[in-house]
Amino acid sequence: MITVGTWQKSSYSKGETNCVEALLATPTWHKSSYSRGETNCVEVAEGVATAVRDTQNRELGHLAFGAAEWTALVDSLKQHP
Repeated sequence: MITVGTWQKSSYSKGETNCVEALLATPTWHKSSYSRGETNCVEVAEGVATAVRDTQNRELGHLAFGAAEWTALVDSLKQHP
């Protein structure tokens, strides 16, 4: 499962080597540079994974991609504009 957010060491770990990390899953969304100022836009959030959502249907959720999958998607889109 790919999650969007950042990992942070838990305050309960107290510097021990067996630490607990917590996922801070509040992504920061911004308009994709590929949207080019159009009204039908795509928003992106980068973090542990790259998430993509439709600005007109935010309530429907998002798609999350790992680094390799995101790179493959962007490379494919560049070949087929």
